[in-house]
Amino acid sequence: MGVSEAQKRADAKYKREKTHQLAIRFFPKDEPLWEHLQRQPCKAEYIKRLIEEDMESAG
Repeated sequence: MGVSEAQKRADAKYKREKTHQLAIRFFPKDEPLWEHLQRQPCKAEYIKRLIEEDMESAG
């Protein structure tokens, strides 16, 4: 059983109003960073954890 059109619209509305999205470009000089990120099983959680650790260390 598929997702109804109403459910798709509700999901799109929720994402539009309640979430934030970020795109990052990695240039050739950033290749080691890109390769390290690609080895992470869950990239979003990895990035969020790095931010949380940075916030904690900033006091």
